Amino acid sequence: MEPMYYIGLDVHKRKISYCVKDSGGKVHAEGSLAARRLDLDRWMKTLPQPWSAAMEATMFTGWIYDHLKPHAAALKVAHPLMLRAIAAAKKKNDRIDASKICDCLRCDFLPECYMAPTAIRERRRTLRYRNLLVRQMVQMKNKIGMLLMEAGVSYNKQRLHKAGYFRELLASNPDIDAGLGSLLRLCRETVVRLQKTESALVRSLERDSSLTDRVERLMTIPAVGPITALTWALEVGDVQRFSSIKKAISYCGLCGAEKSSGNTVQRTPLSKQRNKHLQTTLIEAAKMAPRNSAELAMLYDKEKQKGNANRATLAVARKLVAYLMAVDRGHRNFHVVETSTIAA
Repeated sequence: MEPMYYIGLDVHKRKISYCVKDSGGKVHAEGSLAARRLDLDRWMKTLPQPWSAAMEATMFTGWIYDHLKPHAAALKVAHPLMLRAIAAAKKKNDRIDASKICDCLRCDFLPECYMAPTAIRERRRTLRYRNLLVRQMVQMKNKIGMLLMEAGVSYNKQRLHKAGYFRELLASNPDIDAGLGSLLRLCRETVVRLQKTESALVRSLERDSSLTDRVERLMTIPAVGPITALTWALEVGDVQRFSSIKKAISYCGLCGAEKSSGNTVQRTPLSKQRNKHLQTTLIEAAKMAPRNSAELAMLYDKEKQKGNANRATLAVARKLVAYLMAVDRGHRNFHVVETSTIAA
């Protein structure tokens, strides 16, 4: 059996620091190279075989992971928050960080995180870009209202963004001068353009052959529309990686952190360690869910009596996670089991 060599990579935008060690911890090579595919190809030709590598999860990790994966015996990505706790040191630089990551991999102490397949990450990038467009569209709509309020123009808030009402407002209101009118038209054109782009992106994802069946199954759940289904499928990736519903709820950011010491147990508000895209989407879906499902409406009312509306919304969001996991794991449509009571 050939000895394994372990490589720690500290990844940055323009430079990658590396450290190569054998199983005994002896440094075989260390240095840095430019973060380019051609330089990575040249560097891999100098590596001893076989080798496994690890790197910290950053925004630059994806393409490096895809480029190295076919050539490595094993390739892992470390959770940045947990890795920071393990590799804390007074003296810190790229060379030391690469060595620490290498030691964690060599000693099997690396806090590995899930790396979605390339196809899922590419489609996830499209969905997150769609979310950016929606945020920009909301900002432009708010800007239209602000411009009208600054000029003291009265308008119907519910109809403001309707095309017919907007044209009528600009044409008939004497308080809107030429300068303000041009700004309002520019904002409106931007909103329309963003809406068309957003709709095109969603349609492209819905028609994707690798997502169609999964999304259609998820949409059989009450209150789960195309955006919620796409967000779940692309952000979760492989649902089998969650061994329980509690772990999925924690990943979605629908529970608080726990701090306990001795006999004191303290529950904090919603944890910041979560997938923020899933959290936002599920909470928005939970707000509408009681209108589409009698069971979720009963759950909402029951929890609202115990606390407040926010607590009830979180309870509905957790129930949606349970539904999504059941449908996704079982590869079957959602069905409500009707329970009948028999009189004694």
